[in-house]
Amino acid sequence: MWRTVEQDLAISLNHSSVELQPDSENVGLDSYSGKGLAPSSTRSFKPIDLLKRAFSFPAMLSALLVSRVFWAKHGFDVDTDFWWHLKVGEDLLATHHWPTTDPYSFTAPGHPWIAAEWLGDVLFASVERAGGLPALDGLLITLSAVTILALYSLCILRTKNSKASFLATAIITILAIPVFNFRPQMIGLLFLILTLIALELFRDGKPAALWFLPVVFVIWVNTHGSWILGFVVLLAYWVSGLKEISLGSVEMRAWRPDQRQRLSLIFLLCVAVLPITPYGTELAPYPFVVGSSSFPVNLASINEWQPMPFNLFGAKLFLALIFLFFAAQLVYRTTWKFEDLALFFLGTVMACLHVRFILVFIPFFAPIFATLLARWVPVYEREKDRYWINAILMTTLLIAMIHYFPSKAEIENNISRTYPSGAVEYMRSHPMPDRILNSYGFGGYLIWSGARTKIFIDGRGEFYEIAGVFADFMHIGLLKPGALSVLRNYQVQACLLDRGSPLEVFLTALPEWKTVYSDNVSTLLVRQEVALGPVYTLTASEKPSAPVLEVPRKP
Repeated sequence: MWRTVEQDLAISLNHSSVELQPDSENVGLDSYSGKGLAPSSTRSFKPIDLLKRAFSFPAMLSALLVSRVFWAKHGFDVDTDFWWHLKVGEDLLATHHWPTTDPYSFTAPGHPWIAAEWLGDVLFASVERAGGLPALDGLLITLSAVTILALYSLCILRTKNSKASFLATAIITILAIPVFNFRPQMIGLLFLILTLIALELFRDGKPAALWFLPVVFVIWVNTHGSWILGFVVLLAYWVSGLKEISLGSVEMRAWRPDQRQRLSLIFLLCVAVLPITPYGTELAPYPFVVGSSSFPVNLASINEWQPMPFNLFGAKLFLALIFLFFAAQLVYRTTWKFEDLALFFLGTVMACLHVRFILVFIPFFAPIFATLLARWVPVYEREKDRYWINAILMTTLLIAMIHYFPSKAEIENNISRTYPSGAVEYMRSHPMPDRILNSYGFGGYLIWSGARTKIFIDGRGEFYEIAGVFADFMHIGLLKPGALSVLRNYQVQACLLDRGSPLEVFLTALPEWKTVYSDNVSTLLVRQEVALGPVYTLTASEKPSAPVLEVPRKP
């Protein structure tokens, strides 16, 4: 969903002190809260009990959340960065070699680069190898659904109110779905929520949940740099239990010595597993190296690094939720745990500074929002449940999702509306120059598609800025004075650009550039001295029958 200025110069884009009695709600998902059950020695699970859990009202609400995610994501609307992640995973599976220099561009050949998110890339490539594009679409839907259900579970753990938790999750999903991009950062968000769930269980007297965290961190550090946030959360919970303090609407409850020791041990174990990577100790510091560097071109050019765009609906909803929190606080004077407020304010500030960090705000705010809603939303009462109605609704939703799951041809058509599949097919069947200037959003797709050419740039913006390429790319794309000289310095012989972009319009008007392919998505131009034949323009009527996009398969 994120683009550069070249494509779009404007962004288009707790434990609460609300006292809940232990028997205030038997939520029907007893495994979440551990309440309302008989002692373990007398538990007896019958098939009918399992069916009732599977088709309970809270479970039906889960199905509604999953169907909402399915409806938003089933068309395989993927981020431009997804393609280079997929290619990295394919290369890792094929060669079992972890790169240390850039293998994909002609602008930064041999420049130091590591596949810092390699495990997520391998997951994508493994699923593609097993089932192609439909399997990848299924993975995108599954990751999105599991993340939303984890958020729903976190809210239930906090409030013991499944209805309020559903309402909070459903509203926050409006913010989440646009940034549920098919990138390793999505897996990082899931791990962040799982970390919060483990700590919430620990807070509720289930210390065994913490032993899950070292396993999460060893996978997390190999998947995405957001593992740092996991340590921020652990530290916030540890600090909140140092002393017993009550100050206005903020309170800290001291951990017992054994709790503090267990939390400290888990923290140290999570630190200890960080070097378990193919790059050894080099991978863990990578986010700090990137974070400590200055990337002015990225910050000015990439939409996800822009401040929160309050002119858009999602940003207005974000602002409304924050206003609701403060308004409710003024009225009800709720007492909050220190760690809850600390994480909430951290997520809010990060999201305001850079819109991409809305992913941090979502899990930090959701339990607080659910707690606020629990004041007005009645609890679930199991004796009033209508299991057969829930079963009918859930079965209907399942049938609908199976029916509307897209075919391979539909996914390929969706891809061809956004990415230059037609131009790539042309490039495969014609000899092409070695050096091609591409639009920022096309770089990853060109890397993956096997277009047999080195690219100018792709979504690894920080890497290209360190290499000194990104500034030159923006100089050319924004048609600044001397843009053609910069283009010549790179000895660019062909350009694959967004149809209708300023650079495309400008070069098309120059006699030294010749259009050899054009459709509704992209235009392919070559210098006249290396022109490759007659112009081929794909008309609107021909667009649906564009060359079939084949998924490269490894033997």
